[in-house]
Amino acid sequence: MVTEQDSDAGVRDWWRSLGLPGLIDLHVHFLPERMERRVWHHFDHGGPLVGGGWPITYRGTAEERVARLRELGVTSFPALAYAHKPDMARDLNAWTLDFARRTPGCLPSATFYPEPGVTAYVEDALAAGARIFKVHLQVGAFDPRLPELDGVWGLLADSGAPVVVHASSVPVPGGFVGAEPIAAVLRRHPRLRVVIAHLGMPEYDPFFELAFRYERVALDTTMAFTDFSEERMPFPARLRPALRDLGIAGKVVLGSDFPTIPYPYAHQLAALARLDLGDGWLRAVCWHNGAAMI
Repeated sequence: MVTEQDSDAGVRDWWRSLGLPGLIDLHVHFLPERMERRVWHHFDHGGPLVGGGWPITYRGTAEERVARLRELGVTSFPALAYAHKPDMARDLNAWTLDFARRTPGCLPSATFYPEPGVTAYVEDALAAGARIFKVHLQVGAFDPRLPELDGVWGLLADSGAPVVVHASSVPVPGGFVGAEPIAAVLRRHPRLRVVIAHLGMPEYDPFFELAFRYERVALDTTMAFTDFSEERMPFPARLRPALRDLGIAGKVVLGSDFPTIPYPYAHQLAALARLDLGDGWLRAVCWHNGAAMI
């Protein structure tokens, strides 16, 4: 249960108490207005794990949401968008790259989809300054092992740009989710900098194994350990030592899913703190690990 102590008003004091200059959040979404409205309509009116509606804590204009991130002290964040059908990604990339150009603190981000010309437009996005990518294998319903994506994965491995990949079966199983499809990509491109969204919940174990096996594979904390997720997909206590070790090794980064979260931003931070893995671990996860990637 989220309580009054999780108020966002205390976020700046929280990271200052750790000696940090702010927060780096690598899992934030900003979308073109029409697309944003459609996403919010889905959350308002049900869907997998949404039930009778998912309260979105941070509505408002893009400008208002950027201002809220600044109030919280989030100094670096992407505008992660992702394509779910052909002929979307190029336009989304134009939008997210422009949004970053006019939004201080926003990391230039891009996406891709298996379609003709995909390697060329990913190359264009990198040339235009894209520093982080996002793909959602469940929503996109595509196999990351498709031959038309091999050149893309190679480009991204060479660039070192992190790719935030939603590869787990939450909110519902289906498509090309689970660890094996993205593991097959990593076997071919072991230098790929993949960030597994949501710690891979609920399939924590195989995604943790990938993080230990591959030098550049990391996990983001998005929604993990919160009351919302613990009620549905609890993090196994036996993996806590592995979580600690991966965090100290630079392989766990802060993610939130802002703005589409059903609780205050502060609750994600409180959920990390109550793991009791130490201030050094929190400093690494909330700042240093993300800074090293971008």
